[in-house]
Amino acid sequence: MRRLLPIFPLALLSGCLIALAALRYGARPAVLSGSAGGRAGEPVLAASRPPASPALPLPAAEPGSRQLRRTPVVAVAERVSPAVVNVSAESIVREADPFFGGLLGSRARKSQSLGSGFVIDANGIVVTNAHVVAGASRIVVTTLDGRELQASVLGSDRDADLAVLKVAGSRLPAVPLGSSADLMIGETVVAIGNPFGLSHSVTMGVLSARGRTVPSEAGERVFTDFLQTDASINPGNSGGPLVNLAGQVIGINTAIVSGANGIGFAIPADRARRVVEDLLRFGALRGVWTGLRLVTIDPELARRNDLAATRGALVYRVYPDSPAARAGLAEGDVISAVQGQPVAAREDVTTAVYSLPEGTPLALRVQRGRRALDVHLAPVSPPRDLGLRILAERAGISVAGRQGGLEISRVASSSQAARTGLEPGDAILQANGRDVAKPDELGEEVLRGYDRGGLLLVVQRGRFAYNLEFQLD
Repeated sequence: MRRLLPIFPLALLSGCLIALAALRYGARPAVLSGSAGGRAGEPVLAASRPPASPALPLPAAEPGSRQLRRTPVVAVAERVSPAVVNVSAESIVREADPFFGGLLGSRARKSQSLGSGFVIDANGIVVTNAHVVAGASRIVVTTLDGRELQASVLGSDRDADLAVLKVAGSRLPAVPLGSSADLMIGETVVAIGNPFGLSHSVTMGVLSARGRTVPSEAGERVFTDFLQTDASINPGNSGGPLVNLAGQVIGINTAIVSGANGIGFAIPADRARRVVEDLLRFGALRGVWTGLRLVTIDPELARRNDLAATRGALVYRVYPDSPAARAGLAEGDVISAVQGQPVAAREDVTTAVYSLPEGTPLALRVQRGRRALDVHLAPVSPPRDLGLRILAERAGISVAGRQGGLEISRVASSSQAARTGLEPGDAILQANGRDVAKPDELGEEVLRGYDRGGLLLVVQRGRFAYNLEFQLD
């Protein structure tokens, strides 16, 4: 009977024979000379003779072959990244002592926030979000090449959430604001910034939507006309640029949806331009005056007022001798479109007003009963004392300057202020969350409140301060 050899001994025997043949007739392995291949202090032997069959050389790289791998996104990152900066804002926060409360006063601690920005002028003008630098006592921007530059705030507007900084530098790489007027849904966009402190991170996505309306996290404010993108935007990206494939800044990254991945929002470049220009020229966003008091239409409001429209902005009041009155707008009109874009809320109209240079007519589509009208409204700079006049007319408060601040000089009888219990001599500390120390500052905030329909004042009497809200309709 023929015996079968086990597979493993047979394979082992065959392997030994092949190895002997290789040692007898094949090439000996070469070892490169030098210190990298051996132990420390030991010589490394060179090959005793060249290989019998030299290995085939790698194909030579064609000139410029690396350049062929430079996608449009790579080109955009190379062009824009040098102008992007990291923004570090340091503020002093005072808090009660955790053991003794307010008995021994408060203690101070440093708080730091990180964000992004970009240089729009080579002489050191940087744009970022207002919330990145709000309350900061010290601001430092860091460039791509590692320079740390001190920055000061030239102007900031919290409603637009934009701020302009000046850094101590010149001949800096810069990228100007582009245009957002002709953006296409689905086009590729690139976000560059400082997410989670990871400097100059680049993410790519598409433009998901335009004209988004987004409430703030606390719900006290509504932002309109945002660009939506799925390019990854995270904490720290705020203030950085959103760029198209032509390397143009089409937006300023600002917000994300809490708890949602892949949904980020940016301020359109066209809207940001007007704000930035005002901040550079005046240090603040200059108010404009239309004389309109608007309210957003919802199904309940439409039912109660017997409106044919279920969406849009209802003209609640027209101030006498205002641009709205001269344009022929009347109470009860419904604004359904502005500049050819549908109006879903009163903020859409306000955003359009603040997106164009002062005096530029706005094209409004108005529904008056069953008729549709085309109206052109030209906002103007408000008269100097208009805000204080509205405050006196609608809330019954007259003010006067005093050493270091403002005080109420008169309270009209039977007014909102009288019903609230205000008295002459009470001090006004804040309006709409902003410290006010001059009548003009209070007047500006009254006009902002008029657009939104209400005014929040912080009033002090003696050692106590009170938050009081007044309707301006």
